[in-house]
Amino acid sequence: MYVAPAVVVEAQRLFWAFLREHLRQDGIPGVPETLDEDIAPHDAWLNPRLLLAQTCGFPFVKHLRGRVRLVATPVYQAPGCQGPTMCSVIVVREEGAPPSLAACAGLAVAINERGSNSGYNLLRAAVAPHAGGKPFFSSVTETGGHLASMEAVRAGKADLAAIDCITYDLLRRHAPGRLEGLSILTQTPAGPNLPFITRLSASYGEVASIRNALKAAVAKPELAEARAILGLTDVVVLEESAYDLLLQHERTATDAGYPDLP
Repeated sequence: MYVAPAVVVEAQRLFWAFLREHLRQDGIPGVPETLDEDIAPHDAWLNPRLLLAQTCGFPFVKHLRGRVRLVATPVYQAPGCQGPTMCSVIVVREEGAPPSLAACAGLAVAINERGSNSGYNLLRAAVAPHAGGKPFFSSVTETGGHLASMEAVRAGKADLAAIDCITYDLLRRHAPGRLEGLSILTQTPAGPNLPFITRLSASYGEVASIRNALKAAVAKPELAEARAILGLTDVVVLEESAYDLLLQHERTATDAGYPDLP
């Protein structure tokens, strides 16, 4: 689910290789040799063959709950994360940066997609107190991805964008050139991290095996370097209701008269 420089892709593959062997030893059938790195996330989430995927929290709570099984929630070590929660950072161009989010009224915003928690829902929650129930931005450009949103800001096609703090930190540590000319204006409200899910038909035993494999992976000394690259420190099992906070952010913005960008 994250913008992945080559070093991150390799760390993900190493992490999966451990999970694969752990699950096979547990007798889980049909465990694939490699990750499917080409399938679009939206196509994977409801695939009846899904073994493990990561989804955005907002689609999970809006559309996927009751149609998939929640496996676990990752814990990341990145600025903006606290335990199993994360926020988005609102990025602007360094040169001529506005002094505050309130000062962004009338500017152009880039979003990855309207169904996104980090790029849209949390941004809406941050803007609603400043909008006064009226349109806040002059325009909204949907880019299809966080990296494209940052490029739009850097190129002057938009003035700001909300980027999940984990993506931002991966770029800061592994591809800092992607952030050149950008700065963080502020942070959004927070919510639970992007959950790991499996297909609804997975048995309780399969879900338990996947959770055990993830727990073993975050404790395996041989995976310490891969975990450090990913910024992954733990996985926890949350109640599905923990993700209701994301719906609360939506309701709060709607109640403030700001149900949609701009």
